[in-house]
Amino acid sequence: MKPKTLYLVLCLIGLLLPYSQFVPWVLQHGLNLPLFARELFANRIGAFFGMDVIVSAVALLVFTRIESARLGIRRRWLVVIAVLTVGVSLALPLFLYLRELELEGKPRVA
Repeated sequence: MKPKTLYLVLCLIGLLLPYSQFVPWVLQHGLNLPLFARELFANRIGAFFGMDVIVSAVALLVFTRIESARLGIRRRWLVVIAVLTVGVSLALPLFLYLRELELEGKPRVA
C-alpha cells in the first residue's frame, strides 16, 4: 500500500473512532463545553490524556507551519480545521497525506 493511501485510511480511522465516542456524548449532553472540560479532567488519567492531546496538537500545528513553508504545501488550513474539529488523530495523517502529494509533484534530487 502506498503511503498516500495509508494516510487516507488513517484519516478515516482518525475521524470515525473519536467521533464514535463524541457524537453520542453530544447527543446526550449537547455541546456543553464546561461539562466536557470537567469530564475530561475528572481524574488524573483523563487529565494526562487531555494534556497529552493538547500538547500534541500544538506541536503538530507548529510542525505543519514549518514544514508547509519549507515544502510549499498548499491547503495547510485543512490541518488547522482538522485539529479544531476532530483532533490530532485526523490532523496528523491529513498533513502527512498533503505532504505526500507535495513530494510526489517535486522532482527528486539525487
